[in-house]
Amino acid sequence: MIKLTALFFLIMFVIGTDTFLISPLIPTLQKLFHIPTEYAGWMVGAYALGYAIFALIAGPLSDGWDRKKVMFSGMVCFSVSTILCGFATGFWTMFLFRFLAGVSAAFTAPQVWASIPALFPSAKTAKVSGIVMAGLAASQAFGIPIGGLLAATHWSYPFFTIGACSLLVAIFIPYALPEMKPNQDQRTRLPIFKRYVPLLTSRIARRSFLAHFLFQCGFFAAFSFIGKWMTDRFHLSVDQVGYVMFFLGLGNIVGSFSGAYVIKMLNRFNTMVVGILVSIACFIALPHLPSVASFEGVYFFIFANMGIVFPLIMGMLNSLNPTIRGTISSLANSIMYAATTLGSWFAGLIYATFNGFSAVGIFAVICFAGSLFSFIASGILTNHAKTKKDHAS
Repeated sequence: MIKLTALFFLIMFVIGTDTFLISPLIPTLQKLFHIPTEYAGWMVGAYALGYAIFALIAGPLSDGWDRKKVMFSGMVCFSVSTILCGFATGFWTMFLFRFLAGVSAAFTAPQVWASIPALFPSAKTAKVSGIVMAGLAASQAFGIPIGGLLAATHWSYPFFTIGACSLLVAIFIPYALPEMKPNQDQRTRLPIFKRYVPLLTSRIARRSFLAHFLFQCGFFAAFSFIGKWMTDRFHLSVDQVGYVMFFLGLGNIVGSFSGAYVIKMLNRFNTMVVGILVSIACFIALPHLPSVASFEGVYFFIFANMGIVFPLIMGMLNSLNPTIRGTISSLANSIMYAATTLGSWFAGLIYATFNGFSAVGIFAVICFAGSLFSFIASGILTNHAKTKKDHAS
C-alpha cells in the first residue's frame, strides 16, 4: 500500500507543478512571443480550459474502462504535451500544447481520487487522501520556485524537466497499480452524459456539489489576489512574493498530512464546521493585518485548514456512488476549475472597484458561509446510515 500511496502522491505532484509552472514564465514568454498583456493570461487559462471541458467527458468514459490503463495513457500524453510546450514557437502553439496538457490531466487526476476508495480500506481512506492532497499542496509550494529556477537558464527547461519526470512516473503505473476493471452493470453502458443523471437527481449530490463550488470559488478568489495584495499593501517584490507563497504551500502540506488525525479526533461534521468557521474568521481579519509576518501566520493557518478540508470534501463526494467514482471525481475537478475561473474573474472586478483586498475577503467569507450551509443542508456530513437512502444510486 505504501508504493500505491507514493505513486498517487507523485502523480498529483507533477500534475500540480505543471499547473503552476508557467506563472513565473509569463513575462518572458510575453516578450518572446510578442503577446499583448490582455492575452498573456490565456497561456495559463488554456490548461484550465482543457481540464474543465474534458473532465466532464473523461469521468463517465473512465467508469467503463480499466482505470489503470486510463491513468497510464493519461500520464504518457501529459508528459508528451508538457515536453512539447518547450518547443512552442508562438502564442497559439503554446496555447495548443497547454490545452492538451490540461486534457491529459483531466483523464489522469480524477482516476487517482476514484482509485483511493477502491484500493484502500475505509479506515485508511482519509489518511491516504491527505497524503495525496499533500502532493498537490507540495506542487503549490514548489511549482513557482522550480519554474523560476529552471527558467533562469532557459525558458524551455521547466517544461522539459516536468515532462521527463511525468514520463518516469508513468513507467511505474503498470507495475505498481492493479487492474481496476469496471463492474459490468447497466450504468457503465449508459451514454456518457446520462451517467450524470444519478447525481443530478440526488438532493444530497446537488447540494454537495454546490457546496464544493462555493468553497473553491471563495478560496481561489482570495488565492488569485494574494500576490497583488501583498505588493500593494507591503510593497513586496516578485521574488519576495514567491517566498511567501512557498511558506503558504508548506501550510497546505501540514494540513494534508494531519487531516486524517484531525478527522478521527473531531469526526467529519465537526472538522468541516470548525475548519470553515476558522477560515471565515481569518479572511475577515486578513485585510487589517499590520505586517507581512502576521499575514503569513494567518494565511498559513488558512492553507493548513484547506489541506484538511479539501481531501474530506473529495472523500465525501466519492462516497455518493461507488459505481461512478470516475464521473464524480471528474465532475468535482471540473467544478473546481470552473470555480477557479469564475472566482478569479469576479475577485478582479471587486478588487478594482473597491480598491483593495477587503472586498475580496468579504466575497470569500460569503462563499465559505454558503458552502458550509449547503454541506449541512445536504446531509452528507451526518452519519452515513441516516442518509444512505438519499445517496445517488
